[in-house]
Amino acid sequence: MKRLALKAMLAGAALSLSVGGLAQSSAPLHSPADAQTLAAIKARPTVQSALAALESEHDQWVDTIVSLTQIPAPPFKEEARAKAYAERFKAAGLADVEIDEVGNVLGLRRGTGKPGGKLIVVSAHLDTVFPEGTDVTVRREGNKLYAPGIGDDVAGLATQLSLVKALAVGKVATPMDILFVGDVGEEGLGDLRGIKHLFREGKYKGRIAAFFSIDDGSVDGLTNGGVGSKRYRLTFKGPGGHSFGAFGLVNPLTAMSQAIVNIYGIAVPTSPKTTYSASVVGGGSSVNAIPSEAWLQLDMRSESAAELAKLEQAVLAQVDLAVASENKARSIKDGAISVDKALIGDRPAGMTGADTALVRQTAAAFATEGVAARLSFSSTDANVPMNLGIPAITIPRAATGGRGHSLDEWIDINPRESLKVKRMDLLAILAAAGLR
Repeated sequence: MKRLALKAMLAGAALSLSVGGLAQSSAPLHSPADAQTLAAIKARPTVQSALAALESEHDQWVDTIVSLTQIPAPPFKEEARAKAYAERFKAAGLADVEIDEVGNVLGLRRGTGKPGGKLIVVSAHLDTVFPEGTDVTVRREGNKLYAPGIGDDVAGLATQLSLVKALAVGKVATPMDILFVGDVGEEGLGDLRGIKHLFREGKYKGRIAAFFSIDDGSVDGLTNGGVGSKRYRLTFKGPGGHSFGAFGLVNPLTAMSQAIVNIYGIAVPTSPKTTYSASVVGGGSSVNAIPSEAWLQLDMRSESAAELAKLEQAVLAQVDLAVASENKARSIKDGAISVDKALIGDRPAGMTGADTALVRQTAAAFATEGVAARLSFSSTDANVPMNLGIPAITIPRAATGGRGHSLDEWIDINPRESLKVKRMDLLAILAAAGLR
């Protein structure tokens, strides 16, 4: 997950921010009643036992991070890590553990309510951004662990597993079922495929009342806004030919270059933040040949679904103009330039309002540890339920980390701060599951 910082929030302070160009009214992030609810949950003897279990399980949490990190899970190849994670779900006592059709690991913790009723989902993603063959050996220096993917999101997987174990030790009974998920395809061209399947086609479709993604890299992070994205592979095609003998024919590389120039002339709003990037290019066969094909990968993002749609329309129009310009500028006697526009990524935008019970109660859970929740926009698994109007947020996986999506990615496993995160997460989940 890549964070996009929004205005800082202080628990209990007035809230004023702009989303989608519309200002929200000022309101406290959580109320005294929310604080009382979380205090009552925390005071329950079973919850106290669960919180104590988190502390005694800290070394196991570290071991889990190391072992799972060293099971490679490159894009679209999460199977080995999924199998190992499913075994851990079973050992922790979850029911109906399975690996679904797309590779998600599912495990159910039954509540005291009516079977088949509404439930909440807690997830962490299995995949990393790193390609097959990446060295994922973990290196430890003091309280820091280094390895590709160790924070994003192996720490989330390990934290989720710690919460499952703690609930079992404490024998905490929740009114609602809790479905724990290790999902696939969160990163890059995975395009949130695991969570899209869960909500659109999975066996629990229609039952999900609220959603947590454990995928934030800071102690105070509470992501309630989903940055949407559209990603295209634009393939420009032409007749090609000898660089000398066919000189004067249309060139797909020229059309692609003009398209990039055109796109970078598009004005976008700073609020809601909206961006684009020409990211990866390729094509051609020889230095002495006019290429018959050139391609470009393009990323577009916005905090607003409406602005993202406007940007997409403007970008594709500029691509068409660039093709028309090249066909007019040079000879098409052996064929004209064409362009194939393949959508390779579609992450929906969305938002869970700061005044919803899920955000307020989670902020109150943070406050039990003296942490002021900081609301933000980001692109995570929570985008999918947000877009569907289902309350969804992303919460911390570890207290401190850095260098995400790099080979020297790291997290801090200091017990004091790490346990703070796990306690906050546990209380927020219990509140969402109806415990009072």
